[in-house]
Formats: sequence, C-alpha cells, structure tokens
Amino acid sequence: MVLPIYIYGQPVLRKVAEDITPDYPNLKELIANMFETMDKADGVGLAAPQIGLPIRVVVVDLNVLSEDMPEYKDFRKAYINAHILEVSGEEVSMEEGCLSLPGIHEPVKRGSKIRVKYLDENLEPHEEEVEGYLARVMQHEFDHLEGKMFIDHLSTLRKQMIKGKLNAMLKGKAHCTYKVRTVK
Repeated sequence: MVLPIYIYGQPVLRKVAEDITPDYPNLKELIANMFETMDKADGVGLAAPQIGLPIRVVVVDLNVLSEDMPEYKDFRKAYINAHILEVSGEEVSMEEGCLSLPGIHEPVKRGSKIRVKYLDENLEPHEEEVEGYLARVMQHEFDHLEGKMFIDHLSTLRKQMIKGKLNAMLKGKAHCTYKVRTVK
C-alpha cells in the first residue's frame, strides 16, 4: 500500500525516533509498504518518520543506480533500530534532495565512511563499516531517525535562500507527483 509522505513542517519529522521491539505489529507489511511508497515517489531511501511513524525503520533501494554503480545491483535493504556509531573519512559535498522536501536540492557535506549498527528484516543484528554513496544515503536517512533533515546541514545563507520554499510547504503548498501529508 502506498502511504502519504509527510512534508516539512510535520512535527514527527523533528522527533527522535524510538527503537522497536521484535514483536512490533505487522513489521514485514510496514517494510513492504515503505518500499512501495518509496518506489512510487522515485526515492532511493525512506525513513519511518517520513510516513508519520516515530520509529527507527529505514528502507533503501540503490538498484536504480546499478548501471553507473554495479556494486548496487539488486541492493534493496531494510534497516531496523539503526544507529550511526561513528562518522569518519573525508568530508565530501554532494547534492541531496528529500521526499519530505520536494523541489529542494542542495549540496551537503558528509563523511565518506560510517560505522553503523542495525537489525535486518529478519531481526538479525549487524555492525559494519560503510563507505561511499551508501554511507551518504544512510546518513541522510538515519538523520530522519534523529529528528534531522538535510537542510539542517546547510549554511545560514543557503537556508535563507530556500526560506520561501520552506514557508510554502508550511502553508500546505507542496507540489509532488506522489501522495503527501502537509501541515495544513
């Protein structure tokens, strides 16, 4: 089922998400719905707060990039109770966008390497180091679990430059090709 994506201004996007227990109801169905919602919106990642749930669940699908980045062929994963333990490596600037911030794309600096811990869809624990584009996507999505958005990484000047777009979103004006839930 395709779920509405919560747009900038929704309070859930600014809450720190909670870990879930193994008996969380309908987890497999939630993950399937999140993948379907992300696919419909042409995203590569989606965090549960973006569909109104303050829980630590993220889905990522990088298969769409596999033509240019063959290492991501068939890469489609869910991350449950995900936490970044360490960010390291060279800071790299790259343009980012977000399904909860339609029409806004800005360069963001992020570390090129992270160490993360999470549970997979079978609730098996993992702790691993991740580099490159996947590390960026994970940092972006896991930020949502901390109540942060990529615009929080922008300079004051860049924030001023997008203020009009953000204010429009706060007034319920978001132009998207996917189903959304705005503040008004």
